[in-house]
Amino acid sequence: MIALTLPAQDGGSFTPPSVETHLTPFFTIGGFEFTKQMLLVLLSVVIIAWFFLAAARKGKLVPGKLQFIGELGYGFVRNSVAKDVIGAKDYKKFVPLLFALFFFILLNNLFGAIPFIQLPSFSHVSGAYVLAALVYVTWIGVGIKVNGLRYFKLAVVPSGVPWYILPLVVPIEIISNFVVRPMTHSLRLFATMLAGHLIVMIAGSGIEFLIQQENVLLQGTSILVLVGSVAMYMLEALIMVLQAYVFVLLTAIYIEGAVHADSH
Repeated sequence: MIALTLPAQDGGSFTPPSVETHLTPFFTIGGFEFTKQMLLVLLSVVIIAWFFLAAARKGKLVPGKLQFIGELGYGFVRNSVAKDVIGAKDYKKFVPLLFALFFFILLNNLFGAIPFIQLPSFSHVSGAYVLAALVYVTWIGVGIKVNGLRYFKLAVVPSGVPWYILPLVVPIEIISNFVVRPMTHSLRLFATMLAGHLIVMIAGSGIEFLIQQENVLLQGTSILVLVGSVAMYMLEALIMVLQAYVFVLLTAIYIEGAVHADSH
């Protein structure tokens, strides 16, 4: 966000508090800029790989803390998302994708709640677009593999709809399934991460601004803003977890629709 300098009544100027969302890149090679967001994405891959490799390295009948947490996380995605949504017959082949997506998104979201890092990777829309595109290609590919090219007909022609309504229904289904679905899948993740992060950052800027005022009453109101910002911080952390779950849940729903397109 760009700070605006406004004229004040006494002839001076007033610069309202603002936050900067476009960070300076660490280095640039030609037109490529290596940013903090890219560093966090790479760091998340290293952390996730290290954690689950360490959790699975010494499997025991009575698991230790690390193994227990790893198995709990894997079991949640495997049973509560993949198996429950896709079905017991077809879910196993999709568990690795859903598992990787969930923990990748979760950790990158939680970066925004960690002091001194404080940047959810998906508050920049490019990352959300890439994940949504990956899911988009996956469920269409699954639909074609299971049903052949007939999948496109199954996806846009609902069963039981009278023929004379199809000219109205089919365009709506095409737009809904193949245009709106991937857009909302990505923008939902991006928008919630950006909005929550900006609210907390603006609240912090507001506290700094109020403390610097000479008016004691304004300085006192900074305490109220601080209390509100802490509450928003906790809410943002909850939303970070929920959005990882929602993204993966929708992915499972889309895959299930592609696998069982002929039965819908």
